[in-house]
Amino acid sequence: TLPCLPGARPCIPKDFGHGSVVCVCNATYCDTLDPLVLPVVGSYVKYESSKAGKRLERSEGRFQSSLRTPGLLLTLNISTLYQKVKGFGGSLSDAAAMNILKLSQPAQDNLLRSYFSESGIEYNLIRVPMACSDFSVRPYSYDDVPDDYELKHFRLVDEDVKMKV
Repeated sequence: TLPCLPGARPCIPKDFGHGSVVCVCNATYCDTLDPLVLPVVGSYVKYESSKAGKRLERSEGRFQSSLRTPGLLLTLNISTLYQKVKGFGGSLSDAAAMNILKLSQPAQDNLLRSYFSESGIEYNLIRVPMACSDFSVRPYSYDDVPDDYELKHFRLVDEDVKMKV
């Protein structure tokens, strides 16, 4: 098993024969992380995953004012800000919802906890596609009536009510 922090549950790797591993998450077990904690000023925390099997492996380091060893150089200019990050998340498509709903309730709980809880990766945003997308089982929209500018024929479909709302 991979090393983990105190309190965190390690990834149980499973290989499906495609050149990488995934972590087992089912009704009785799901790997977890310790809650995120901001590092002290002048240092950073890095989480690394790899095709070879690293899964959110945590390491810490200190920023250096000059490069002391050869390798990749990342320069940060903390006096210039370009944008604010509101959060991190993913997309809840029809396909994702269909797969989640096929799981038992305890497996659903573990899966959603692994994304949204402090013992998971702490997503705080989710994007829900409006109407169908390339991850839908059929094409559909909310109002196919031409020139219906007042949206009198607007209707949610079963996929929205059962899987997104």
